[in-house]
Amino acid sequence: MDTQALALALPLIGWASHTTLLTHRLATARRDPLTGLRTRAGWTALAERVIRRHRDAVVLLLDLDDFKNLNDSHGHAAGDFALAVTAERLATWCGRHGIAGRFGGDEFVAIARQAPDLESLHRALNQPVAYAGRRLPVSVSVGSCQVRDLPVRSLSDALATADGAMYAAKGTAGRRGTRALHR
Repeated sequence: MDTQALALALPLIGWASHTTLLTHRLATARRDPLTGLRTRAGWTALAERVIRRHRDAVVLLLDLDDFKNLNDSHGHAAGDFALAVTAERLATWCGRHGIAGRFGGDEFVAIARQAPDLESLHRALNQPVAYAGRRLPVSVSVGSCQVRDLPVRSLSDALATADGAMYAAKGTAGRRGTRALHR
């Protein structure tokens, strides 16, 4: 290859490499590095599409109960492990009929295309986690919102309703559970 052709090709090679790097960064930014679930931005775009296409969609907001205590008692590595296991359980439950995401901290979100079996989700999430020879207690509060019950089908309204339901579930006596609120 002559020097003139090389001089013309180098900027193109640089541009192609830079584009590949940016594409990779964008793709990984849509996934949470700890759990592998979609981040808020990645999940939101998909959830809005599901709401437009599926009248019976259900939005879920989930929060680990007493997560700070778990971190303080067993260490941050144990807390990270509990988050990863919770994410895996949620993703498995969603399967092909929903999308799971992590909003940050110990807060997760999911959307199902039709009314899900929330009792099976509750059973799957509220199982102890085996970590370093110990069984860590894991309890998750879940709030849900059926999109069809909203006056206007919007993700922000569905999340707000699910958030209220989640905090109502946290306030129930005894073991945490699931709760659905309707406006």
